[in-house]
Amino acid sequence: MKTRACFCAALLLCGAAQAEKNETAGTVLTVAISAAAFGSTFYMDDPEGRTQFYPAFLTNLVATEALKYTVQRERPDASDKHSFPSGHTSIAFQGAAFIHQRYGFEYAIPAYLLGAYVGYTRVDAKKHYTSDVLAGAALGIVSSFYFVDPYTKAIVSPVVSENYYGVQLAAKW
Repeated sequence: MKTRACFCAALLLCGAAQAEKNETAGTVLTVAISAAAFGSTFYMDDPEGRTQFYPAFLTNLVATEALKYTVQRERPDASDKHSFPSGHTSIAFQGAAFIHQRYGFEYAIPAYLLGAYVGYTRVDAKKHYTSDVLAGAALGIVSSFYFVDPYTKAIVSPVVSENYYGVQLAAKW
């Protein structure tokens, strides 16, 4: 039920975003996806997820900016030489991948769809080439999948001592 509600909300948001100019809509959605990913840690009462969000977000941001200034690929509109990779797309996909890795793919579907729309807006606005957008998406996904563990309410761990071997079950409430 939550998945359907999230998907319907994403479609409405996407429809509203299309009414705006593509470039502005892409920027708004970039922030919204990242904020939704971070906000989900509060909704789920998940401080561990919140602490995993920080390094995923910061690593993605630093890697994206470092590549922009190292590669220096000219944008399609010739406005500067910071086309590769797409920062908007990397941030959007980092948020989508965070939701995916932490809470499950079914919750991330709307975020991935909106992230793809963000990438489309960047190409449509002549700010990026398709390869810039694909690289940004890959950076965002990899950063979240590297730093983020799946959310579980129950944790099973081995317990080993000199005279005892067993399993410990811990639950998060």
